[in-house]
Amino acid sequence: MPFPRKWPLPIATACFALGLHAPAMAGGLMLYEVGTDNVGLANAGAAARAQDPGTMLSNVAGLSYLAGTQVTLGAQFLYGDLEFSPDANTNVPGDDSGNVIGWLPGGSLFVSRQLDEHWTVGFASYGDFGLSIDYDDEWSGRYYMQNGTLMGMTFMPSVAYRFNDNWSVGVGLRVMYALLDNELAVDNNPAGSLSAPDGEMTYKDDDLGYGSSLGLIYQPREGTRIGLSYTSAIDLEFEDHFDPEGLRPGVADTLASRGILGAATKISMEVPQTLTLSLYHQLDPAWAILASAGWQDWSSFGEVGIELDSGDPVDTTLDANYDDTWHLSLGAQYRASPQLLWNMGVGYDSSPVSDSDRTLSMPIGETWRLGTGVTYALDRNSELNLSYALAWMGDMEVSQSKHLPLDDPKTVSGTFENSVIHAISGSMTWRF
Repeated sequence: MPFPRKWPLPIATACFALGLHAPAMAGGLMLYEVGTDNVGLANAGAAARAQDPGTMLSNVAGLSYLAGTQVTLGAQFLYGDLEFSPDANTNVPGDDSGNVIGWLPGGSLFVSRQLDEHWTVGFASYGDFGLSIDYDDEWSGRYYMQNGTLMGMTFMPSVAYRFNDNWSVGVGLRVMYALLDNELAVDNNPAGSLSAPDGEMTYKDDDLGYGSSLGLIYQPREGTRIGLSYTSAIDLEFEDHFDPEGLRPGVADTLASRGILGAATKISMEVPQTLTLSLYHQLDPAWAILASAGWQDWSSFGEVGIELDSGDPVDTTLDANYDDTWHLSLGAQYRASPQLLWNMGVGYDSSPVSDSDRTLSMPIGETWRLGTGVTYALDRNSELNLSYALAWMGDMEVSQSKHLPLDDPKTVSGTFENSVIHAISGSMTWRF
C-alpha cells in the first residue's frame, strides 16, 4: 500500500527506519545449517540424538550422554540462489536484483567434559541467526534495500546433570554478539528532471544480547530418547545515525527537515524464543528413525521498536505482521558398517509472513529441506562428517509502494523465482 501522506512526520520517519530492518532467509533467520551432522538430517531428532558435542546447539541436556572429553570443530558454506525479477507494475527504473546471497561461510566449536557420572559441562560457539543479502547497484528495488546484514554469533557455556539412566537436564547461558549493517539508495532525481546518480544512506551498529537454553531428555530404554529443548528470547538494540553519502543538497535538506538526517535512531528487535520436541529410536543395530516438531516465536520478532531522537521525537512499535512458525522433520540413520553412518532427513518450516506482507528487505517464505550426509570413523577416537542440505523456498511474490524518503511514490512488484539455498558442512569430532 502507498504510504499515507496524512500520517504524522515522526511516524513516517520511523517507517523509513524500518526500511533498514534486517535481511533474512526463508522460514526465518534461525539456521539449522550449522557445521554439524544435523545438516544431513534436516533437523530430525535434533533435541534427542545426543551423539556428539553438537548436541548443545539443539539440546544442552544431551551433554550428559557424552563420555570423557569430546571436541567437535565444524565449518559450513551456504550458497543462496535468490533473484528478484520485477513485473509490469514496477514504476522504478532498474534491472533485476542479481543473486542476492551467493556464498556465505561459517564455523562452529563444541567442547564437552564429563566430570563424573552425573555432571557434564560444555562450551559452544556458533552462528545460527541471521543472513546477509547484497542486491545489484542498479536494481529496481534499491530505494527499499541495497545491501543488508544481520548476523548473530553465540557463545554458550553449559552444564548438564544426569539423574539416572532415564532422566537428564541441562542449562546454557547464551551470549549473542549481533551486527546490523544496512544500506539503501536515495533518489537524487525525485522530479525526474535531473540525471544525478543515486545517493545512499547506511545504518550500522552492534550489540550484545543474553538468553538461556534449557533441555530435558527422557530415555525410557536403551536406544530410545525423547528430548525437549527451549531457548529464550534475546533482546537486541541497535543505535546509529542515518549516514548519508552522495546526496544532492536539495535532497539532503528535505531529509534533514523530516528529522531523518542527524537523528539518533534506535532499533529494537527480539531473537525469537523456540521450543523443539524430538524423538530418536533405534530399530535394530543398523537402523534408527528420528523426528522433530518445533515452534518459533517470529510474531514477536516482527514487532520492531523505533526510537528517533530528533526535533519531533518518536517512540513507537511497528508491526510487520509476522506469524509464529512451525517445523516438522523426519529422518533416518543407517549404520552401513562399524565405521560408516549414513544420515538422511526431510523437513518443513512454515512461513512467518503472508505474500501480502513480504518485503524486499525480508525475502522469506515457507521452506522445504532435504538433507543427507555420512559420518566416518577414522579411528576409535575421531570421526569425520560431511553433510549437504537443500532448502527450497520456491516462488516468493513481493509488492511494495512508499513515498519515503521523498514524496514521489515508488512501486516495486515482482517475484523471487525458484529460490533455493544449498548448505555444505563438514565437521571433525575427537574423543579423549
